[in-house]
Amino acid sequence: MWNYSEKVKDHFFNPRNARVVAEANAIGDVGSISCGDALRLMLRVDPQSETILEAGFQTFGCGSAIASSSALTELIIGRTLKEAEQVTNQQIADYLDGLPPQKMHCSVMGQEALRAAIANYRGETLDDDHDEGKLICKCFGVDEGQIRRAVLTNGLTTLEEVINYTKAGGGCTACHESIELALADILAEQQAAPAVAVDGTKDPHWQEVIDAITELRPHIQADGGDMSLINVANHKVTVSLSGSCSGCMMTDMTLAWLQQKLMERTGCFMEVVAA
Repeated sequence: MWNYSEKVKDHFFNPRNARVVAEANAIGDVGSISCGDALRLMLRVDPQSETILEAGFQTFGCGSAIASSSALTELIIGRTLKEAEQVTNQQIADYLDGLPPQKMHCSVMGQEALRAAIANYRGETLDDDHDEGKLICKCFGVDEGQIRRAVLTNGLTTLEEVINYTKAGGGCTACHESIELALADILAEQQAAPAVAVDGTKDPHWQEVIDAITELRPHIQADGGDMSLINVANHKVTVSLSGSCSGCMMTDMTLAWLQQKLMERTGCFMEVVAA
């Protein structure tokens, strides 16, 4: 029997925003009823400021799924889409004073639904359509992209952790070998990609830049990209973007986010450019 926090129980028995948003202009659907968990997240976003004015959800699943969906809406109402993009599944779990390890996949489902809703608002197509060869767990419809994001965002290192966070492999176990192979590849890539490519010259703001990039990297890696620091000199930060970030239409937004964070940390303007 799992131990649930009082906050999880409260959001299960008294879910916030468990309703249809009539004028929703952003909708994210994840999971499926046949797999045991499904979530539809609906947002009403102000077109001018891109602030989330309303959020509602419909969930088919366990108490943790309902509580996680409820917590997610509480976390994102009043935030801009750019701010909401930074919400992680761990923040959802923390908002609920924790979830049992076996139920962490419910918080991941919430994060995936938010990601899908924001993409829907922007008219983007996500790369999670289970293309041939990418679907790893047929029982729960989990593909390699979902596993990658969960691993990189939460620092997963074992098969058991991947099962807890994604449900992949929690059914017939036939995909366990595929999960372990994918996990090994992801961890190998992560170890091979250094966060900093030092050029030897240390600017006074060097450490603050490193800290800001370290904060940003998990979000970039979750979408298959990465960022490394090349140089900091004369209030100019040069970074290298790799993976899915190369040629991505969202590159300017990523650089702008880092630039804003550096202004907050250093109190001065620092130009951020990609090498």
